[in-house]
Amino acid sequence: MLKQYFIIFLVLGLIGCKDIQKSPSLNLDIKPKLNINYAKGFEINYFESYKVITLNNPWPGADVVFKYALIEENAILPTSEKFDAIIKIPVSKVVVTSTTHIPSLEMLGASEALVGFPNLDYISSETTRKRINDGKITELGKNEDMNTEVLIDLSPNLVVGFAVDGNNSALSTIEKTGIPVVYNSDWTETTPLGKAEWIKFFGAFFNKEKLADSIFNNIENQYNVAKQSASKAGVKPNVLSGAMYRDIWYLPQGNSWAAQLINDANGNYLWNDSKGTGSLSLNLESVLDKAQAADFWIGPGQFTSLEQMTETHSVYSEFDAFKESNVYSFTNKKGATGGVLYYELAPNRPDIVLKDIIKILHPELLPAHELYFFSHLE
Repeated sequence: MLKQYFIIFLVLGLIGCKDIQKSPSLNLDIKPKLNINYAKGFEINYFESYKVITLNNPWPGADVVFKYALIEENAILPTSEKFDAIIKIPVSKVVVTSTTHIPSLEMLGASEALVGFPNLDYISSETTRKRINDGKITELGKNEDMNTEVLIDLSPNLVVGFAVDGNNSALSTIEKTGIPVVYNSDWTETTPLGKAEWIKFFGAFFNKEKLADSIFNNIENQYNVAKQSASKAGVKPNVLSGAMYRDIWYLPQGNSWAAQLINDANGNYLWNDSKGTGSLSLNLESVLDKAQAADFWIGPGQFTSLEQMTETHSVYSEFDAFKESNVYSFTNKKGATGGVLYYELAPNRPDIVLKDIIKILHPELLPAHELYFFSHLE
């Protein structure tokens, strides 16, 4: 279980889909109206009576491209056979399958459309938890084994899934009933702003592109202002991340979004030169040799206290960051039913994550900022 959390921290998510042949190319005059500047996984193009979302990277290593047609109630779609799903918009009833989807719905003012979700306890948002408590959102069971009968009874206009590969029997069953299923691959993005830009993906289904664009522009601006502030720091402290699961230490690779956040906060992530966007699997000796003198330890797995860390592995106390009490974790901030806020909201608000890390590494630069996701381990 602990290893699973590490993977979630480093790539923020994973789960199911289905095999499908690559969709034919569209030979129509495309009229782009919405710029996607950071996200690599999707694009949106507009036609006279409909719009098309193209999903370029549904899961790592995928050799398929999905095309989804979004049409108004009375619009005519001339090439319906070329699309993997056709969705009537604006969507009024939706099922999503990742907590990272929840903030986009809320920021767009579309949370009332959410009617079902697997593993409701994972949701941290107070707004959505109130709707759960009021009986307005239905429990759908485990993500990898959703209760399709209950979902079908909800009659959603749209199901948003996400996938590790092309096999998911539950989503395949849902598709066969005629309920449109689309895949969201925000978790495959390797940059903080790339992940956050997926709010534009959701905006298209609710005809709220302008609002989505405005929200993202504000996040982008806040992020870049914070990054510029961090660049003025006179020192660049060394940073360690991750922790051990059994005998293996898992930590972010140098091209991951977690590593970029540390770098943008003007910290020296000690594995910054490693290649890849996922996680490294290292032995304790190599980590101790390289990071024993690190100034800060950010994101030590699921630990919530220094005592818990030493009870699990006494070797943690040999690191200088531990000795100096410079260990910060995001696992103490949880929703009412135990869902970790960071997993849900951080991909959508990298500006706040960046400010948190700047506050940790260079507190003098953001005197008014209070830590939102992270907390100092005692």
